[in-house]
Amino acid sequence: MRYENIKSWILTFLVLVSIFLTWNLWTYQPNYKTMENGKYVEEVTVEKKQEVQKIVRPDQLFYHVKGQHYGTNNTDEIEKVIKELSGWAFFDVKKYTNEVVNIKELIHGSGNAEIIYPGEVPIELYRSVLNIEGKKIPSFNFNRIIINVENSEKENGIVYFVSTENQQVYISHISSANLSEFNRKFYLKAAQYPRYFAYEASDKRTIFLPETATEMTTYKYLPVPLNSEEFKEALFSDPSFVQKSSSVVPSWEEYTNDSSKMTVDFESNLLRYVNPTVEENYIDTSYELVKRSIDFVNGHGGWTDPYRYVYKNEFTHSVTFRLYSMDGYPVFNGNGIAEINEVWGRDEINKYIRPNISLRLPLTTEMKTVTRPSGHDALEFLQNKKNFKPGLLEEMILGYRLERDSKENKLIVLEPTWFYRYDKTWGQITMEDLGGMQHGLE
Repeated sequence: MRYENIKSWILTFLVLVSIFLTWNLWTYQPNYKTMENGKYVEEVTVEKKQEVQKIVRPDQLFYHVKGQHYGTNNTDEIEKVIKELSGWAFFDVKKYTNEVVNIKELIHGSGNAEIIYPGEVPIELYRSVLNIEGKKIPSFNFNRIIINVENSEKENGIVYFVSTENQQVYISHISSANLSEFNRKFYLKAAQYPRYFAYEASDKRTIFLPETATEMTTYKYLPVPLNSEEFKEALFSDPSFVQKSSSVVPSWEEYTNDSSKMTVDFESNLLRYVNPTVEENYIDTSYELVKRSIDFVNGHGGWTDPYRYVYKNEFTHSVTFRLYSMDGYPVFNGNGIAEINEVWGRDEINKYIRPNISLRLPLTTEMKTVTRPSGHDALEFLQNKKNFKPGLLEEMILGYRLERDSKENKLIVLEPTWFYRYDKTWGQITMEDLGGMQHGLE
């Protein structure tokens, strides 16, 4: 009897052990780390990310007061105005184009503050900067914000969003308290800024130029090379499969995988990334195109200098960001090292072209103040050019020419210069030109 009991206990124990082991086999999960979204490396960032308001920002501000025009490019002064606007509530936004008899008069008329953006801005993108009420608002682009001080309604103030490229106008309203505060803090102090005169280039375009000569600063920098390996890690989906090759003379590097190529040219200081396999035949919205372009550079911290959004083209899927000086002027270079350019496929970047240097190290002892001729002098030079047609003159501004120092090739110089956009192409007016040299338009 006792022997039979012992056998039963042993059998019961073995059955329980078997059940326990079977349960463990069925529920066992290996402790593997999950690979997320096909990324094989941690996110690589070259510099800090930037918010939309730091990349999409105006570069000119004008006040039109009783037939006089006052303006500034100063970044700090313009930022004060945008900060003021960001505290407003914009409501009742709607299309107003058909109600406007003369868009030029609406923009430049007395009593208006005119905030100018270098590129067409999608309103959906700018909702992160301005408080625009309403879940659904019209979809449109603008390159001017017009704040009407003198002729607004009694109960509410009027703010217009204008596209001079498409001749479209949208109207919105703000509280009368906001308008009164803007009038007191900004518009009534307009005369503290330099005077400008209006040049009527065409029936649809007025260009404002400084009445007198402008003092600017010449800058020199010791450029800092950017780390090519960091861009390789950031731009290629799997950097472990990327192969690197270099020239015998260390003037370029090339990184390739089975579908993409990144070339770094140390003589031209350009980095080019190309992915020719992406799908191209589609149309993107303005908002999606600009937003994804900003997000792409933010994804690897590519804002290595103060770049601003200046151009988009939905049909070529391209966006351009331009370098700006610390005092708020655009920077130009014929070889492309003052720009970041992106071309998009349906879901991926197709081309990415940018400088491989940063102007982080200004030589403060080399800075000097220079004077550039008035708008009258610069305009007279253009008008005296052979075959000049005013209607083809789209823009005329002071800016900086980026070039190598003629005495010390390792240094970068930003030289104040007059620039103009004529028939969709940028040109420059040098001091030698204004000294009497004549050139015909090509």
